[in-house]
Amino acid sequence: MKHYILIILTLCVTSLGFSQQDAQYTQYMYNTQSVNPAYITSLEHASLGLLYRTQWVGFDGAPKTGTFTASTPLGELKRMGLGLSIVSDKIGPSTETNFVVDYSYALVLSDASRLSFGLKGGLDILDVDYTKLNIYDELDPQFINNVDKKFQPQIGAGVYFNTNKFYVGLSVPNFLNSKHYNSENIDDVNQNALAVERLHYFLIAGYVFDISENVKFKPATMFKAVSGSPLQADVSANFMFNEKFILGGAYRWDAAVSAMAGFQISDQFFIGMGYDFQTTDIEKYSDGSYEIFLRFDIFNKTERILTPRFF
Repeated sequence: MKHYILIILTLCVTSLGFSQQDAQYTQYMYNTQSVNPAYITSLEHASLGLLYRTQWVGFDGAPKTGTFTASTPLGELKRMGLGLSIVSDKIGPSTETNFVVDYSYALVLSDASRLSFGLKGGLDILDVDYTKLNIYDELDPQFINNVDKKFQPQIGAGVYFNTNKFYVGLSVPNFLNSKHYNSENIDDVNQNALAVERLHYFLIAGYVFDISENVKFKPATMFKAVSGSPLQADVSANFMFNEKFILGGAYRWDAAVSAMAGFQISDQFFIGMGYDFQTTDIEKYSDGSYEIFLRFDIFNKTERILTPRFF
């Protein structure tokens, strides 16, 4: 049964190309740079981030995503930021890797608020190994030649507003409707043999409430829209205790419920974990989805963290 599901899933992604294609995250509130380049000027220090997600554990060919982000402020006033985003997304026989440079410029509206504008630019590399599929007709011309290092440019942009307690951002990580197609596979170019990268629109927002001196509460949300797929809505609620421990939960509309936990090990090092329980029939064939996130903040000698960032 799992093999049939894998074939259906793979064909939906590599042939029709109408489903949501960008990588999915439960801890999106800590991985904002990968979808919105304007985020990097909300941080006034250099930062490194690593995220690994294994989705639908036990499901053959299930998605696995790795993300690396790095950013640093520029200039004495720190109104500019430069960053690097690397995302590797594997699903079935395909591996898609993005190498992107992020740039952001911030307008300082007050001592506690900034409006930032960001740009993304880089490359998307697609590899597809059809030998990993159980193909009914091994002589099918669409599956004879693998897709090997299919390069496509990527250009995106975003806007991000934040204060010490509130943030909201809107972004499109890639404006280009790239078509992945290996012309050597078949002579007759058919639109059904194209995998089209559709525009993805991300809207994120969150607010931090001070419940008491030692407890903070942060509701957050992310909406993702792409042509040909239902609107995806994620809502989450996290509590921070004593500026060290974070516990929370999330709900992805008609898809999953999640549990999250985090620990501020030191002023510089943070670790977060997430688990998804699928609310769809996929849960019958998997053991859920797992995610781990690591962040390392780099401070100058003259800087001192007063309170950990909650976003």
